[in-house]
Amino acid sequence: MNLAALRELLPFAGWSEDRVQDVEFVGGLDPLLPTSFKIAETASAALAAVGLAVSDLWELRTGKRQTLRIDTGHATASLRSTKYLRLDGAKVNTERNTVMGMYPTRDGRWSYLHCNFPNHRAAAMKVLNVPEERRAVADAVANWDGLALEEAIIAAGGAGGMVRSAAEWAQHPQGRAVASLPLMEIVKIGDSPPEDLPDGDRPLTNLRVLDLTRVLAGPTCARTLAEHGADVMKVSAPHVPFIPYQEYDTGHGKLSTHLDLRDESQLGALLDLARDCDVFSQGYRPESLANRGLSPAKLAELRPGIICVSMCAFGHTGPWAARRGFDTAVQVVSGIAARQGELFPEQGEGPQFYPVSAIDYLTGYLMAFGTMVALRKRAHEGGSWLVRLSLAQVGRWLQQQGELEKTEIAGVAPEFGQAAMEQWKMSSDTPMGHLTHLAPVIQFSETSARWARPSVPLGHSEPVWPARG
Repeated sequence: MNLAALRELLPFAGWSEDRVQDVEFVGGLDPLLPTSFKIAETASAALAAVGLAVSDLWELRTGKRQTLRIDTGHATASLRSTKYLRLDGAKVNTERNTVMGMYPTRDGRWSYLHCNFPNHRAAAMKVLNVPEERRAVADAVANWDGLALEEAIIAAGGAGGMVRSAAEWAQHPQGRAVASLPLMEIVKIGDSPPEDLPDGDRPLTNLRVLDLTRVLAGPTCARTLAEHGADVMKVSAPHVPFIPYQEYDTGHGKLSTHLDLRDESQLGALLDLARDCDVFSQGYRPESLANRGLSPAKLAELRPGIICVSMCAFGHTGPWAARRGFDTAVQVVSGIAARQGELFPEQGEGPQFYPVSAIDYLTGYLMAFGTMVALRKRAHEGGSWLVRLSLAQVGRWLQQQGELEKTEIAGVAPEFGQAAMEQWKMSSDTPMGHLTHLAPVIQFSETSARWARPSVPLGHSEPVWPARG
């Protein structure tokens, strides 16, 4: 396996080149699925960085360093883990809303409408002034220029974007802003004494994580931390839209509570949880929680030594810093969807998405990696820390790994073999039923990656931390 992507991650943790020797990679090389982007390589690299960071924390606890093993096929499958969900033996429906997708515009461009959430769907239908029906939407989009429709839908509170090539994105003001940023940042934001890891028999046992994230990327970070023993409290609210299958996928290992932050008493309950946590992870637009006293600076005052993790769509600088977005929207504006459509015209006219949610899951893994690096820094140096990255920065990292030639991806199967899938799956008894899902990818020499709690419905738990064991 080409280790270039992994070697790019080593400096964020202060590791030397020889750390890659602690990782054994097994399985195939790209392409494992029909895309030119090196998803197996980047998934394996991100998960290797997670595993090495887990090893560092285990060494802090015990003095022992771990080696790890990663199956590249399993790592790649984890980039679309919702696809493999079964509830009580039946396939979980993961189909997107019927009006969500790509549409040709009047000026020969393509427009992407993100319509999985009802509020975003309503915004798009209001701008287009049509009912929620695909033919009517297509006819309406055909009367708009691509750029004008992109801006109108964003202004209305929707999400999506005009399809661009990679070259166009490189010249776009936001593309240039993203290019000016590192892949991620791990920065000290406050002073406090060094903190030893709490006692425990797993790498992250008795560390507390508040998870105020949605969809896939941020929740994957918290799920990954739970995989190694952290107590994770997912925070949502009854009025916040969600997609059930995504919660099944990312909910492993978590408690889940409802707190409406518009209510002062419930905001107070969240602040109480924050005072006693180690990690506060949020995936909203930059500064969107600041007016509720939940900015990284305020949280560092509330709980000196906190690790704040902040993820957004397009980065914290540039004209789109406050713009909402998703994995699919980043694919659309950055050239990924255009390239996928060029390479697979037999799949249909126009731009296409790659066959995974690579940016989402890669971002989640890198968030978890950065969190554990910051926890190690806190133990050695003290201080509160901010881990900051965006979907667009991770998408750029994926693109920078280069592409496979068209001849290399010809005839690649769209599915993994059944024998491999059976090796990668496990089952859990949940309040929703018997859930079959992908098992953790990384195998360690000393500790077992596992979830101590099953996925639960949103709001299932009281907003109270379990006692440290």
